[in-house]
Amino acid sequence: MVRSRKLPRAFFAHNTLGIARALIGMHLVHDDGSGRRAGRIVETEAYLGPRDLAAHSARGRTPRTEVMFGPPGHAYVYFIYGFWNCLNVVTAAPGIPHAVLLRALAPVGELDEPTWGPGLLCRALHIDRSLNGADLRGDVLWIERPPAGAAPARIARDTRIGIDYAGEWAQRRWRFYDRDSPFVSTARGRARRLRAGAHRASPVALA
Repeated sequence: MVRSRKLPRAFFAHNTLGIARALIGMHLVHDDGSGRRAGRIVETEAYLGPRDLAAHSARGRTPRTEVMFGPPGHAYVYFIYGFWNCLNVVTAAPGIPHAVLLRALAPVGELDEPTWGPGLLCRALHIDRSLNGADLRGDVLWIERPPAGAAPARIARDTRIGIDYAGEWAQRRWRFYDRDSPFVSTARGRARRLRAGAHRASPVALA
């Protein structure tokens, strides 16, 4: 019997910062029935609402954020700027609105679209609002451990991106990333991509 590599429910129920770090190196997989697309997670950001003013749940329990207050291990997918979908992993116990934003993936298999930003990775994996609330242990969208023998990531941490409005919360070093990956969404990651020729240039980027 082949043992499933899908992460157990208990993985998502612990400390959110620890989960954000532990997700680096895991694989995100989407099987929409027409094909399977996957990427290795190389960048995440933790959001610890409702006190964290950068978290959507800081605005309270709304139809948009309801899934964040539910059980861990589900997808919180939101739509921004009239164009981008972004995928978060709901964490912590029910009633505690914590989540981890997936910011960048390294392509796995035949995936050949840009994946170095939260909107780009959703576009590459065909993830949209129809997957909001999806069980991340299901058969459509899930997170799994990498194959045996995969090299461990060298993980670094820094402040989150694009949340200057959050005051002192913007200074929390709650972004985690693989320091060696050219697919990290920051300027440093872009420089590595150019040096390594890791991917074709993207006409649009979302940091």
